Amino acid sequence: MGWGYLAKMGVFPESLWSFPVKADIHPKYQDVVFQDVTSDFIILTRSTLSSKETIKWEDGKEYPLVKVEVSSASHPFYTGKQKLMDTSGRVDKFRKRYGAAKPATE
Repeated sequence: MGWGYLAKMGVFPESLWSFPVKADIHPKYQDVVFQDVTSDFIILTRSTLSSKETIKWEDGKEYPLVKVEVSSASHPFYTGKQKLMDTSGRVDKFRKRYGAAKPATE
């Protein structure tokens, strides 16, 4: 008989399922609102992150607000849309700073 079988039968001691943790060394696990600033997507979840900013949620309570730049609402993998980044001028700026490439000599 294995441990899994005993647990399914309900004969596994309950005290072995809960593991005590040391006090005052773990970060506070709390409700937090994450906001994607590029798509205005917000979600209430639990996290160890905290913030000085707060937001009033639909339930009337205030929660810490953590702003993120990328989430599933804005990431191209999840949305299927590729965002075009403004890259004009980067190559010119590089060439201006470091000079034009010299032709390779044979």
